[in-house]
Amino acid sequence: MNTLDFSPLFRTAIGFDRLARTLETARASAEPQGYPPYNIEKAAEDSYVLTLAVAGFGPDDLEIVAQDNVLRVAGRAPQTETGGSFLHRGIAGRAFERRFALADHIVVDGANLEHGLLQLTLKRVVPEALKPRRIPVQPGRVVAAPSQVEAPQVEAPQAQAA
Repeated sequence: MNTLDFSPLFRTAIGFDRLARTLETARASAEPQGYPPYNIEKAAEDSYVLTLAVAGFGPDDLEIVAQDNVLRVAGRAPQTETGGSFLHRGIAGRAFERRFALADHIVVDGANLEHGLLQLTLKRVVPEALKPRRIPVQPGRVVAAPSQVEAPQVEAPQAQAA
């Protein structure tokens, strides 16, 4: 696989290091990975469900970390003590790590492990400061320039007679 060097693009740019990380993540995720299998489902306009098949893993065997627009799901190999020897072992119990690139403002809302399926609920949460605001127009009022506004007069408190 050819490796592309994007460093010349970033020598004169400031603040675009996130783009470099995104390109690196995309390159790394292009490598073949098959375990554990997963589904990504769009549940609503701004919510998603990521389901990973993690049969044999318990809640203590899994680690879920969201940082820098990357979701990392890792599993330690579960300790299986059956006491017997396997004639055939088809259920994978090896350690794994999966990384998913998250778009801006996507947060992990919850995680649920049931029947060997790990379901992560993801939501798009756009901060109020970034949402479009509608500015109402007031008819018929003239706004005075700041130099024409008079300061309110403060009345001196009257001395109370004894």
